[in-house]
Amino acid sequence: MTIIENDLYKVAIRNQGGELTSFYNKSTGVEHVWQADASVWPWHAPNLFPVVGGLINNELTVDGKTYNMPRHGFTRTSELLLIESSPVSAKFSLPNCEKTLAIYPYKFDFQIHYDLIDTALRITYKLINHDRKPIYFSVGGHPAFNVPFHKGEKYEDYYLEFELDEKLETHQLSADGFFTGETRPVPTREKMLFLTRDLFEKDALVFKKLRSREVSIKSKLHGLSLTVEFPHFNYLGIWAKPGADFVCIEPWLGCADTEGKPTDISKKEAIQELKVGHVFEAAYFISAE
Repeated sequence: MTIIENDLYKVAIRNQGGELTSFYNKSTGVEHVWQADASVWPWHAPNLFPVVGGLINNELTVDGKTYNMPRHGFTRTSELLLIESSPVSAKFSLPNCEKTLAIYPYKFDFQIHYDLIDTALRITYKLINHDRKPIYFSVGGHPAFNVPFHKGEKYEDYYLEFELDEKLETHQLSADGFFTGETRPVPTREKMLFLTRDLFEKDALVFKKLRSREVSIKSKLHGLSLTVEFPHFNYLGIWAKPGADFVCIEPWLGCADTEGKPTDISKKEAIQELKVGHVFEAAYFISAE
């Protein structure tokens, strides 16, 4: 386990998946990251690469050849290397190897950088193309945050506040986690989406046309909050396992397949292309007060 900290936060990251396991606010004494109760949901904040969401039949097609690829990719179950660290930063690396080449035929170095800067934790995804062809990929975060913040409070005391007024419309998912092509409105009041125990009965809320690039978890009872800023990410997922005491705020560059529409990776919705010799970077930020 790698620990970084400053006057505001103490942060823990494990090598498996380069996964954030703790974001502790020193001034309030609040642990904001879900502590992975295996009987409910056994993750903290998995990093999603090289795909986001599910693939039809768990099959990834690259240049006409099919590979078996698990939901959300292989990073979250892989051991990453700690390649650099300081009291306030840590960098993890997942280079290609025989195991990755067998299911994802690209030569790469995927890195996750954690930096405590000013009043936030910055999480940066970096992909280096070591291949002789373009790399196609998706990437995203899946951090789960404890709700409520304090014992004795209720889940329904909390709400999500968007940066801008939004007419929220979620793209619906099938029971297997694939887009159906249908949408439905998600009611808000001003900029607020209130958390309820049945909000995620039909799986995640997926927003593809969101104008906001900042979402905060707030309470009707007090002024404490947690904010996720995602300036580089076009899609956002909001999810919780029904009945669980957390909510995930998930910045994505990429998404699941649509029912009945398997396609080559280069033509997947929201796919990213990294040209030969190029480097990709995208960051999101977590802060609390």
